[in-house]
Amino acid sequence: MTDHLALAPSPARFELLRGSSPLLISFPHVGQSIPEHFRHRLVPRALDVEDTDWNLDRLYGFARTLGASLLVPSTSRYVIDLNRPSNNQPMYPGQNNTELCPTRFFTGEPLYKHGGEPDSTEVSERVTSWWWPYHQALAAELERLQGEHGHAVLFDAHSIKGELPWLFPGQLADMNIGTASGASCAPSLRRTVEAVFAAQSGYSWVIDGRFKGGHITRTYGRPDSGVHAVQLEMSWRAYMLEDPPYVWHAARAEAVTPLLESLIRTLRDWSPH
Repeated sequence: MTDHLALAPSPARFELLRGSSPLLISFPHVGQSIPEHFRHRLVPRALDVEDTDWNLDRLYGFARTLGASLLVPSTSRYVIDLNRPSNNQPMYPGQNNTELCPTRFFTGEPLYKHGGEPDSTEVSERVTSWWWPYHQALAAELERLQGEHGHAVLFDAHSIKGELPWLFPGQLADMNIGTASGASCAPSLRRTVEAVFAAQSGYSWVIDGRFKGGHITRTYGRPDSGVHAVQLEMSWRAYMLEDPPYVWHAARAEAVTPLLESLIRTLRDWSPH
């Protein structure tokens, strides 16, 4: 029997920093917190939250000065994955996927001790306590930006280890752009984003490859309604070390920042008109 999380929704589980431009940046996987009362059910390795999007909010810290809004959760994806649908449908059918409330590491091994996995009641409680508040804040901020600017751009920021055989074959490109195969944003925005990466030669990139955009990109990107969404899944090697303890690499972070600044400025300044 699992320990249920009968917790009321709380804005303290994320931070929303409102900006002055049409751009909102979502960081659904940067949180590292795991509630104390079910940590004992996890295998010890899980407490190191190795599948975190490490330091990504730090890497994009410059975006605040460019007028972007930022939505930053504090809770680990091991509690609940904010970039999965609340009904737990797989994002990539036919391939290995992690769930709404993950039970495996990205390497495929179990996260929980035997019998410790959350049951359906607990999953529903986690959705109520963490998933819905984040998505309500995300939707409300997009509505505010669209009301003020006539359109909104959502940038869903991610990072991941470049080689994870359980999830994908081979090595990922440095930069993996997702637009749900063009469905989540206007064609002109997709072309403009593509041009940013085509203009540089320091990093490999692909658009709508293995990572086409997760639940957030696919759900909120509704160009016909004035909301445009783009995801970037960046390989860790672009700004940090890919082996434990997964530390920040100052030289790599400094080198990639101009490209990311160009991308954020492009998303901020783009207009559908």
